[in-house]
Amino acid sequence: MEIAVKDLSDLPQVASELLEFASKEKIFIFEGEMGAGKTTFIKSFCKTLGVEDVVSSPTYSIVNEYESQNGPVFHFDFYRIKDIQEAYDLGYEEYFYGSGICLIEWPERVAELLPDHYVKVEISVSEGNERIFSLSKV
Repeated sequence: MEIAVKDLSDLPQVASELLEFASKEKIFIFEGEMGAGKTTFIKSFCKTLGVEDVVSSPTYSIVNEYESQNGPVFHFDFYRIKDIQEAYDLGYEEYFYGSGICLIEWPERVAELLPDHYVKVEISVSEGNERIFSLSKV
C-alpha cells in the first residue's frame, strides 16, 4: 500500500490508515533516510494511538515509553547503538515480545532481533518534498 503526502496536515490520515492496515500487529518498523520524517510521523501515529504525552525522539535514551488507550507504546531509535549488545542490555525481548506497541526507527541496526511478523513503513522523499509512505506486512 502506498500513500503520497504533500503536507504535514495529511499525517493524521496516514496514521489512521496505518492503524487500520496493521490490524492486530503491534510491531512497526520505520525506514527512510535521515530527515525523511520518521519521528515526525511517529508523533502523529502516537496521537492516533491515544498517546496524550509529548512524543519526542529517543535518540539518546534509545527507548521512550508512553501510555495510550491501547496500552503501552514503546518508541525506539537504534541509530546511535554501537553494537547489538546494547539492545540485549536494554532487554529488547520484554518490549518486542510483550503486550505493548513497538515503534522502531533504524531497525536495520537490530535486524537479527526483530520478530518474524511486523508492519514495515518505508518513507521516501520524492520531488517537491512530497513523502511517499509504503506500508507492508512482513
